[in-house]
Amino acid sequence: MEKEITLEQIQNFEGKYPKQLWYLSLVEMWERFCFYGMRGVLAFFMVEQLGLSDQKSNLQYGAIQAFVYAFTFIGGIFADKVLGFKKSLFWGGSLMILGNLILAVSPHDFFYAGITLSIIGTGFFKPNISSMVGELYHEKDNRRDAGYGLFYAGINIGGLLGGAMCIYLGKYYNWHYCFLSAALVMAFGLGTFIFTKKHLGPIGDSPLLNLDKKKRTIYEIAVYIGSLISIPLIFIMVKNTDYTDYFMYTIGIIALIYFIYETAMVPTLQAKYKLIAAFVFIFCYFIFMAISEQSGGSLSLFAKDNLDHSLVFLNIDPNVVNNSVNSLFVIIFSPLIGILWIGMHKRKIEPNTVVKFGIGFLLLALSFYVFYATRLFANAQGISSLNIFTLAYLLLTLGELCLGPIGMSIITKLSPKKMFGMMMGLWFLSSAFGQLAAGKLGAEMSTIENASLMAKLVAYTEGYKVLALYSLIAGVGLIVFSQLVKKLMGEVR
Repeated sequence: MEKEITLEQIQNFEGKYPKQLWYLSLVEMWERFCFYGMRGVLAFFMVEQLGLSDQKSNLQYGAIQAFVYAFTFIGGIFADKVLGFKKSLFWGGSLMILGNLILAVSPHDFFYAGITLSIIGTGFFKPNISSMVGELYHEKDNRRDAGYGLFYAGINIGGLLGGAMCIYLGKYYNWHYCFLSAALVMAFGLGTFIFTKKHLGPIGDSPLLNLDKKKRTIYEIAVYIGSLISIPLIFIMVKNTDYTDYFMYTIGIIALIYFIYETAMVPTLQAKYKLIAAFVFIFCYFIFMAISEQSGGSLSLFAKDNLDHSLVFLNIDPNVVNNSVNSLFVIIFSPLIGILWIGMHKRKIEPNTVVKFGIGFLLLALSFYVFYATRLFANAQGISSLNIFTLAYLLLTLGELCLGPIGMSIITKLSPKKMFGMMMGLWFLSSAFGQLAAGKLGAEMSTIENASLMAKLVAYTEGYKVLALYSLIAGVGLIVFSQLVKKLMGEVR
């Protein structure tokens, strides 16, 4: 019988990356295919196939995405306290496959049922890979940022393929194929995890291994049954966005109280300050997501109606560009940004993490000013340039790269190990509120029923100008108060 690898053997790896990082990146890559594929078709499918208005579709999109990320907070807690990351990931992946298979059978009849299962599944799956990546490194290993950078770039290959393929299959072939492709790819990802999990050693094992096996099994089964019992409740709340608001505000208050309680229980003042600093980053991420996550909502509908099909020398569907170009730019520029930070660090001019967040917001502001500027390139019918739209996405991606990869890394650096899952869950929960806010902001831009293409262009671009201003204020604010947050972080950089 093969001897299980120890945590010490994993963390004392030679070279730049542990081999387990490649396995985890591959599994997450296929999950991102499924996730970005679904995200990219939601608003489009609801308008074109379910007959919803642009406003209703934006609200519905925000609600669904909010639930997806809110459940990562819940899933993170259950993984921390009961299942362990490995079992949580397997359970979540299985539910995601089932949800997409239901959608593939009859997307029009079973849309909300399939989406509900996908929401619960993603909640159990999503936070765990990121947390396991953090455990591959010693707490003071300075290779961790590079690891998260590679992980972040690698999984975007899945986002690129899923974002492009799912909308293309649905739009030009058949919606059954769209959802079936997501199910098959997710099954492949889960299979990859099953065959490679032995290399993770004790990482992701159940936190209840000290308990009697029978007692541990009862707790685990209770979690599985509880998640299945929640299906009808989530189904109702997803269909009615008013219920989503009540749910989100409730879970937000509970999460905040839980965070305050856990922070109060931390023994040292220094550790408390670090957790407060982590919360600042989490709050900033919420604002960033509320603005940047127009991608799956208003920008998806803007691409559907208001863009030509000409990208440089290519003839390409604007929705394929909207869904996948962000991931393409991440793959191209993520390593380059990493090299830039390393070069600046050697010259002792690298900005600290807070300033990097601020720069991210300034680039986000610039990107939305360019989205606003698409109105200057529109023809008399309200059709604008796909090239300008893509340029805006380049700026958005550069902004995202200033905070996305280092955001996940800094949360694990600032958190005690026993709080990794909860803090990652809180990171994703802030994204849930960002998604909910993004849907509401998108809905505000699309209040005119049966509007002409020109009226839609004006309404959406006016909204993007306002979002650009919000981003600018946030970026300047972060840079001004960077020294204060830096003090809270202590020795963490």
